Amino acid sequence: MGDVRKVQVGDVQLAYREWGEADAPPAVLLHCLGEDGEDWRGVVGRLATTHRVFALDQRGHGRSDWPGEYGFERWRDDAIGFVQALGLAPVTLIGHSLGATAALLLAAHRPELVAQLIAEEPAPPIPADPPQQVPEPPPGPPLFDWRAKLAAVAERNAPAPQWREALPGITAPTLVIAGGPTSHIPQHHLAELAGAIPAARLVTVEDAGHLVHEERPGAYLAAVTSFLAGSG
Repeated sequence: MGDVRKVQVGDVQLAYREWGEADAPPAVLLHCLGEDGEDWRGVVGRLATTHRVFALDQRGHGRSDWPGEYGFERWRDDAIGFVQALGLAPVTLIGHSLGATAALLLAAHRPELVAQLIAEEPAPPIPADPPQQVPEPPPGPPLFDWRAKLAAVAERNAPAPQWREALPGITAPTLVIAGGPTSHIPQHHLAELAGAIPAARLVTVEDAGHLVHEERPGAYLAAVTSFLAGSG
């Protein structure tokens, strides 16, 4: 993977990795809970053939700061600050799970910053049923700030109502990627989410589960590159 760089965004230092030609259109990648920018290692090589790719370590993860204050809108605002600090807008914004939810919120809140949006298995903006539980942190050195998981579960169980109301305000061409029935995300909720976004399409990668780009990288890349070529 690429060398790790850092940039100050508000009250946190954010780490990121970069690939691709300097004059290529920018793409910003937002990982899921518990991972970091390395999570994209299986697909970033292909993405970097057409884009200047930036894979962020979100706050509380990897080599970015672990300030103890978390939530989807904080992750959204960090991504906004990152795009602005590096002067990248408008970007192709690609997220997975937690990162996909932050990307959706960003695209709704600041549509002028997003040229294309790809949301892989986002958390739907309705309460989890049954409510998610938070297990005890695993033993040993932490791989990420466990307080980030506490915040994510709390908001997954009781998402802000304006998140759902904001979806029709997303103006960027949008691809929602679902992993099929083996995912823990109810797939009909992802279909409803895609239906609420004016310029969205839904692609299901069967038998991928929640980790589509990891479990089925070829199918993931096929869907992503077709979408980027058709909506650019």
